[in-house]
Amino acid sequence: MKVILLNDVPKLGKKHDVKDVSNGHALNLLLPQGLAIAATPQAMKRAVAEKAKAEGERKVHEELLAENIKSLDGVTLTISGKANDKGHLFAGLHREAIVKELLAQTRIQVDPSFIQLDQPLKTVGEHIIEAKAEGKSAKFKVIIQAA
Repeated sequence: MKVILLNDVPKLGKKHDVKDVSNGHALNLLLPQGLAIAATPQAMKRAVAEKAKAEGERKVHEELLAENIKSLDGVTLTISGKANDKGHLFAGLHREAIVKELLAQTRIQVDPSFIQLDQPLKTVGEHIIEAKAEGKSAKFKVIIQAA
């Protein structure tokens, strides 16, 4: 049975994909849970149009994100955190916290997955962080101060 996926379905496909699945899988799981609709000619036309629209929006979104990455180059963030006498933070600084501070201090919005961070920052001092997206990269400085 051919179906059009309405959402991303793990191990099956992405939203707006047309897939050929077994009747039981479609009738017992995908259709009742609203994950897919039957692939009728009208639904196929609508799915193609929606997929093209979503692709256009995705390209614009990626261009904006790449531009935001470029504007990050040379930015300095200052973040305060609780630390012990040796300069180790009690709570590590994760990507999400860095993105939140970027937005608060510089009004630059970046997806956390673009921040290249092997492990959370756990020491007081200067750290150089790299952000990569769509082949563009930028480096910025994070200064962590003991609170």
